[in-house]
Amino acid sequence: MRSANPVLDRLDDSSREHRLPGAGGAEAVTVDDVVVRTVGLLLLTGATAAVAWVVVPQAVWVPAALAGTALAGIALLLVISLRGITHPAPIIGYALLQGVLLGVASRAFELVYPGIVVQAVVGTFGVFLGMAVLYRARLVRATPRLARLVIGTLIGLLAVSLVNLVFRLFTGRQGVEIYSISGRVGWLPYAFSAVAIIAGALSFILDFDQVERSVRTGLPRRYAWLCAFGLLVGLIFLYWQILRLLSYLRR
Repeated sequence: MRSANPVLDRLDDSSREHRLPGAGGAEAVTVDDVVVRTVGLLLLTGATAAVAWVVVPQAVWVPAALAGTALAGIALLLVISLRGITHPAPIIGYALLQGVLLGVASRAFELVYPGIVVQAVVGTFGVFLGMAVLYRARLVRATPRLARLVIGTLIGLLAVSLVNLVFRLFTGRQGVEIYSISGRVGWLPYAFSAVAIIAGALSFILDFDQVERSVRTGLPRRYAWLCAFGLLVGLIFLYWQILRLLSYLRR
């Protein structure tokens, strides 16, 4: 069964190509390795976001800077995930880029809706920890049916989001996703955000299973970076969805 996360999905192929003789050896990846690197990347992203929040001014050129940072982050994400890169340098670079984007954009939301960033952060880690507990207790299992449902939903959300963006660029109207920080919101954006949050939350179940199976397979320790990177991508996606939904509720 493959993960809904395109980064962690690469681990299936890597496990066949780079498996060490005798799983569980001293050089094999462990859950602790993944946890340490995930926490480190989160701290780095958070610290960069805090610096960007304070240093980067809310000026006219900020949208251009945000667009450039976002495009660079997407490009780096695709390179790392498609090539299955396990070297820490590009992964750390992605965390730094996302930190800048998160810091500046979150500050813009905070200026309009005080307290929304803390709510989004608490909500994101609350969902993540909740899914981890459910997975650990085996109350929610990573079944093939769940994988098909989550992957299909995420692909559908991505397709609709791209169509919505093109529609916005050519007509100036906003559909299922609202790009402005303020303004009225209909019921459709609420539904879209809710589905995205549910799908993002359930994708963690598949990610946890993917990491666990990779550990059992005995991948080299360097793959802990790729596992941590995949979890970071999922957390950032969930944060944006929760932040957007909270902004809808505060309008």
